[in-house]
Amino acid sequence: MPLIYCIEDDESIRELVVYALENNGFKAIGFENGKDLFDLPNPDLIILDIMLPGDDGYTILQNLRSNFKTRDIPVIMLTAKTSEFDKVKALDMGADDYVEKPFGIMELISRVKAVLRRSRKNKPDTKLTFKEISIDYEKRLVKVKGKEVNLTHKEFELLYYLMQNQEIVLSRDKIMNQVWGFDFEGETRTIDVHIGTLRLKLGDAGKYIQTIRNVGYKLGG
Repeated sequence: MPLIYCIEDDESIRELVVYALENNGFKAIGFENGKDLFDLPNPDLIILDIMLPGDDGYTILQNLRSNFKTRDIPVIMLTAKTSEFDKVKALDMGADDYVEKPFGIMELISRVKAVLRRSRKNKPDTKLTFKEISIDYEKRLVKVKGKEVNLTHKEFELLYYLMQNQEIVLSRDKIMNQVWGFDFEGETRTIDVHIGTLRLKLGDAGKYIQTIRNVGYKLGG
């Protein structure tokens, strides 16, 4: 039975989410803040509010993604912040999905199931190389000609997806679905922006990320 933590300071929302999860085959535990989160056993998924007492959801998410033991736990942000900027910020920091308040409880359950399916299906190859680029998924480490390159969470996932599909043309829709999730409602321009910054950070090796006109991108050359 999958274990899910719900970190939400509104008691009525927290109890509703926990109740609904438990009635749909999950074990769920609610917390009003993330103070003790890193002292607890790892759950299968975390539902995380952004506006919390103490550390906010962004800070907790950043801490989760920077910790070796917790960085791969799927996280769904649950928040009243509805701007595209807030969505992109959360997803770029490593959130797996973003649900706006007010929300339908069955939609939330559906999103939980979808994120869990994706996380189980996408067990990564540990290490990949292409030309002078190397990537170690477990260590979240990218090197070009032996020199480490610092990437954001989404830049890392984007490069990893390209390296999994070397010499294969990937449409923007495929990239969006795989890296940002099929429920992401942002523009595909998000991909173009991330490709641009990824190329810059890879330096000369950025030339291997090729634009395929009117289709998408591929790693090749």
